[in-house]
Amino acid sequence: MENATRNAYLGANTGKLGFGMMRLPHKLARTDIAQTSQMVDEFLEAGFTYFDTAYVYVGSEEATRKALVQRHPRDSFTLATKVYPKASPTAKAAKGQLGTSLKRLGTDYIDYYLLHSITDSDYERYDKLGLWDFAAERKRAGVIRHVGFSFHGGPVVLDRVLTQHPEAEFVQLQLNYADWENARVQSRANYEVARAHNVPIVVMEPVKGGNLANPPANVNALFKAANTQASAASWAIRFAASLDGVITVLSGMSNLAQLRDNVSYMRDFKPLSAEEMLVIREAQELMGAATRIGCTSCGYCVEGCPQRIPIPEVFSAMNERLDGRLEAAQAHYKLAVAGKGRASDCIACGACEDSCTQNLPIIEHLAECAHAFDE
Repeated sequence: MENATRNAYLGANTGKLGFGMMRLPHKLARTDIAQTSQMVDEFLEAGFTYFDTAYVYVGSEEATRKALVQRHPRDSFTLATKVYPKASPTAKAAKGQLGTSLKRLGTDYIDYYLLHSITDSDYERYDKLGLWDFAAERKRAGVIRHVGFSFHGGPVVLDRVLTQHPEAEFVQLQLNYADWENARVQSRANYEVARAHNVPIVVMEPVKGGNLANPPANVNALFKAANTQASAASWAIRFAASLDGVITVLSGMSNLAQLRDNVSYMRDFKPLSAEEMLVIREAQELMGAATRIGCTSCGYCVEGCPQRIPIPEVFSAMNERLDGRLEAAQAHYKLAVAGKGRASDCIACGACEDSCTQNLPIIEHLAECAHAFDE
């Protein structure tokens, strides 16, 4: 791969808004294909082409086939999907995920293939399973166009992975203004490592699982004072898209309104001005004083919970409480845990923390939620 530079790198001409197919609209507990199809159509009409899904996003690859692949010429868009070894017990099964993804998507090649969710504690597992070599072989066969990985660890291990695997053509990182100096997420430090290796970046969680679309009231007031017409989400997405070396910024859009808002300011994207960056810095200072739980509702923690606690929903209810909406928070919590585990049912086994992409102290937070809601 030709080394990326400030002006030329893999995906430099890709539209700065990517469609994250993880949080699609639902109707009667199923993906709403009609609305998803309309969202796909408007996304493409606006000139954007990058769609991101994964083997472990339940129903997402099938929905992508129905709403996108079967309805539009294959050369009019690019597809990204991922292999997730934690979902497969053996190397053979992990490698078999690619064939399953191709079938679900209804395509014979993947534009961007990622080794999914590499962390500080398991990065060696991908080598032991032979996934790097497998991806390289499938690339030579033309089944994969570009190979990269998504990362949820720290800068030391990121540097190690990029050093050991110069064949990585891109990396997907969690970059947003709220996590820029977060000691657990280390967005800025990871970004700087990727730039030092001249590896271009796909941005995930620019809105932090929707949290930055509805930030604390003082942050929202700051943004409205700076620009009454701009949504809170627009500040977050434009911050990420303004960074050098970014291929695209993934937005997990869940309805037409979100898509149209994103398209409104990304169709003719302009990086943040110096004055706007001052607003972002002030928002970062305000967020540093915020007490909300930084859960992005990815749901990985729920899969291994022996007590069936709906952790993201519990934390969402707690954030409502922290924002002062006590009655709404209690009602939200009661609905979330109906027929499932309560926060106080946590046995501190640690399975949730092992799978948390945000490295949150989930056990500690659940204890706080149990005190707030169950006592």
